Amino acid sequence: MIVILAKNYVKSNEVDKFIEYAEELVKETRKEKGCISYDLCQDLNYKNIFVFVEKYENKEAIEIHNKSEHFTTIVPKLKDLKEKESEVSKYETMYEIY
Repeated sequence: MIVILAKNYVKSNEVDKFIEYAEELVKETRKEKGCISYDLCQDLNYKNIFVFVEKYENKEAIEIHNKSEHFTTIVPKLKDLKEKESEVSKYETMYEIY
């Protein structure tokens, strides 16, 4: 399993709009083949910091996600609402327990 953490710093006056667009992205991404989970988390102390926590079966599932209509439509809208580029980290799970 591959885990992606994408940290986003949103302009303070654009938080509500970011959440609105992100909600649609989360909803549609969860339907994708190979997506295990896809969540958006908001920092407890800094309400303009969000992290997408993404889990995929494999690299092919990530490619499907990155080429999806909802990704290619919504992500550019999110980019306009951010203070700076997202910090994206990718990990491979060491132990899978279900």
